[in-house]
Amino acid sequence: MSHPLTPFIPVCDAVATLFSPHVEAVLHDLETGLIFHIANAFSRRRPGDSSLNEAGLVSTLDADVIGPYGKSNWDGRRLKAITSVLRDAVGKPIGLLCINHDIEAFAGIFDQLKSMMNVAAPMQKASALMADDWREAVNSVIGEFLATHKTSLAGLTNSDTDSLLALLDARGVFAIRKAVPYVAEILKLSRATIYNRLGAIRQKQDAAVQGEPR
Repeated sequence: MSHPLTPFIPVCDAVATLFSPHVEAVLHDLETGLIFHIANAFSRRRPGDSSLNEAGLVSTLDADVIGPYGKSNWDGRRLKAITSVLRDAVGKPIGLLCINHDIEAFAGIFDQLKSMMNVAAPMQKASALMADDWREAVNSVIGEFLATHKTSLAGLTNSDTDSLLALLDARGVFAIRKAVPYVAEILKLSRATIYNRLGAIRQKQDAAVQGEPR
């Protein structure tokens, strides 16, 4: 009579083969507390070895799936694991199918990207350079406007453009020499158009101020 876990060996092998070399699939025999089968072993374990940590999952066998949960490989590499409880015909747990995913390479890339994206504490040299870069200031205001209005430069309406110009004006951007040509280039407008629209915006703002009750 074959071992009750034998039918699960192809499942183990298929999962490990599909995600090789990053996934190890292990069959644990709950009756013996030993590893029954292991595919794509990278944890330095072999069939017949003690189930070790996985044996501690026995107390949580009410669920059919346990995890995902984190663990570490022998060499310190980070693993993401999930365990399926295998049962016999009457529902008694007879084994565990543990899938261990080596995520160290992906976690390293994620950590690097997170570090690159973290601008909360910019490098001192960069801060000194940015302080005098008015173009960066203009870009920052435009980026803030686009994010707030959930739009893009290509999606700006005439009203949006006027609002953006008003914001740039309020931030003192147009007091900077060469700012008008730079903004005109970004918005794909002529300098004359920028000046004309700025004039209209300021005139409208002045009229609004004069109309306020005193």
